[in-house]
Amino acid sequence: MAVQTKTFDGSAGAPVPVPGLRMKRLEVPFATRRSFIWFQLIVAYVGMEFALWSSQLASRNKWVLIAAMTILVFVLLDRPSLRRMGLGLPTRFGASMVLAVSFATAIFLGLVVRWAGGQIPANPMWPSLHLAGQYVGWALIQEFMLQSFFFTRCEELFGSSAAVWVAATLFASAHLPSPILTAFTLAGGLFFCEMFRRYRSIYPIGMVHGLLGLTIALTMPDSLLHHMRVGIGYLRY
Repeated sequence: MAVQTKTFDGSAGAPVPVPGLRMKRLEVPFATRRSFIWFQLIVAYVGMEFALWSSQLASRNKWVLIAAMTILVFVLLDRPSLRRMGLGLPTRFGASMVLAVSFATAIFLGLVVRWAGGQIPANPMWPSLHLAGQYVGWALIQEFMLQSFFFTRCEELFGSSAAVWVAATLFASAHLPSPILTAFTLAGGLFFCEMFRRYRSIYPIGMVHGLLGLTIALTMPDSLLHHMRVGIGYLRY
């Protein structure tokens, strides 16, 4: 750095600023940003619905890949922070709160089923231990889609509190036409989204999503659950 002193005029060697060469941050107009968020939500949700309702397995798998890649591309384009997406480690209090409420809910559901004369497990041959492990991993992926993608965008459009209801409703509607799963996922989605709004981490939410999903599988007869299928799979069971 050139420094001006009593014996040397440092300004003589200082670089002359050239106007117009400084890089400016690209800012998207507010209206354009909102339109782009709406576009992301619609495209991702429609892709998911095509995946759920495609009649042919090959077509269904194609739409699953399209929906997954679409969400991933939108996330990468948006370049959000890990904190905003909920990919940071949870606080001890937040994780404890999520786990405590979820364990209490699972125990309560089991007690209600037993009180009503139901059998636990309701489906002795299903789900297997292998399927249960896969479901826990799938639950975490679902929470990434629900929270890190849909909730964060709904939050930007509608505000934090309203986003809980909007994202939970989208989550529940994706489980149609199963009446059991639609009802449970609406209640669960409200809880999951509220916990994400407060504590901003998908990891404990993904764990309890898996726990509560397996609790439903253990307490509800398969004649109602249809192997927890949704979309066209529920109708074809």
